[in-house]
Amino acid sequence: MASAAPTSNTPLPTPPAPARLLSIATALPPYRLTQEQALAGARQVFAHRLRDFDRLAPVFTHAGIEGRASCVPLEWYLEPHGWAERNRLYLEHAVDVLARATTQALDQAGLKPTDVDAIVAVSSTGIATPSLDALIMQRLGMRADVERMPLFGLGCAGGVLGLARAATWATARPGANVLLLVVELCALSFRRGDLSKANVIATALFGDGGAAAILRADPKGRDANHEGAPAFLASAEHRWPDSLGIMGWQVEDDGMGVIFAQSIPTLVREKLPEVVAGFLDRQRMTLSDLAGTICHPGGTKVLDALEEVLAPATDGLADARDVLRQHGNMSAATVLFVLERRVRQGARGLHLLSALGPGFIAALGLMRF
Repeated sequence: MASAAPTSNTPLPTPPAPARLLSIATALPPYRLTQEQALAGARQVFAHRLRDFDRLAPVFTHAGIEGRASCVPLEWYLEPHGWAERNRLYLEHAVDVLARATTQALDQAGLKPTDVDAIVAVSSTGIATPSLDALIMQRLGMRADVERMPLFGLGCAGGVLGLARAATWATARPGANVLLLVVELCALSFRRGDLSKANVIATALFGDGGAAAILRADPKGRDANHEGAPAFLASAEHRWPDSLGIMGWQVEDDGMGVIFAQSIPTLVREKLPEVVAGFLDRQRMTLSDLAGTICHPGGTKVLDALEEVLAPATDGLADARDVLRQHGNMSAATVLFVLERRVRQGARGLHLLSALGPGFIAALGLMRF
């Protein structure tokens, strides 16, 4: 027998509570390299072996970067290193960075390590088995029944997509504290034997860093302390066909080699507007409805392209430029540094999150502050 149609007195289903950002914290490895030091080191390594180095060198001065953090000192980059050594350094420093960021995020949210119910861990610059989430559980003394979701291979898109996965998990489990971990040690990908243009550009751009965030979705009224916290409302990703070779890593004997195959700023101008418009249309809004943006700053030319594509919703791009200037491109972690700034500065209204990554994909999110 068919069920009766709901009457005007039938209560509508209560929509799920959105995942809210209870806290966010960032952390850096111990060494600081200025852009001048990076250029001097690159010149020492490449100039006598790469005929086009002087033609490529201006990328260091035009990158919009003053310096970046590194898990190793400058002298390390001047010597050859194998894959095993690089990955040992990755494990050591990734866990240290995440432990510090997680402790800060838990303190901000008024939580203890034993309050964490689930972890989403994002990284693409090293291999960890057991995965980074298990290592953090051990380091900080978390419960044995924490659920885990390690994500690898998302590259620069991992910050937005990791946030989206953590929000989905939090929404599906009201009241659960979901910890998002994102760390990238991009500088370990520097390979002195790689004389490609992509490797020189990566040397000018890449830095190291990590972030942690706590998300929770509570039915209305149950969590008065965080009722006004930023809410994650929606997400989407789009993969363009026949684009697998545009961005990514390729594993070599001495480490990971970076892939930059095409002009990403051109792709942003030509391909991204339709994707952003479609995502916003599904939320019944346009760019004019946004108060600002939280973008992964892949580089100054990418930010210039985003400024054109996202107008008039460009408030927040100055924060992206500042993060790029101070820290370089930290792959997936970078957008969370931008998000932390927006939270700290008291951003208000709807914000679009965006990042591009291997696949070749656009990762998008929508938050309300």
